[in-house]
Amino acid sequence: MKKNIILVGLMGAGKSTVGRHLAKRLQMDFYDSDAVIEQRNGVSIATIFDIEGEKGFRTREEQIIKELCDKDNVILATGGGSVLSENTRKVIQASGHVIYLCTSAELLYARIRHDKSRPLMQTKNPLQTLRNLLKVRESYYLEVADSVIKTGQQRINVVINRILRSL
Repeated sequence: MKKNIILVGLMGAGKSTVGRHLAKRLQMDFYDSDAVIEQRNGVSIATIFDIEGEKGFRTREEQIIKELCDKDNVILATGGGSVLSENTRKVIQASGHVIYLCTSAELLYARIRHDKSRPLMQTKNPLQTLRNLLKVRESYYLEVADSVIKTGQQRINVVINRILRSL
């Protein structure tokens, strides 16, 4: 097994929830790249987007993910758009076993439709936005993934067991 486990997928796919449970089960350290960015900067992701735009945020994200991937024995939940960066894709592939948590845009929408903290969802048609994001990003998720785990409405333990079998 590679030294780290990195979770990728669209927002709402369960990366943070699955990551926390998996870390507890495997006795590994857990990090959520978005949470680390917010903690370090003292402001929300939405505020960073407002001030610096998506490009500024992605630069910060790339730096944090590289730093976290340099650690050993960690489970890292990445931001949904982190795979847009070629550098980030290379870093996560080199540092661990990458798991793509895959689900439909419709299920994602059902999970996050009321979450106002997601800047990319503040559109007139968030479901269509999710479909568009999935269309653009899915090839990157698949490119970096060592394992693809379908998530849906099953219990967290089912997802964790699928991941453990994939390792």
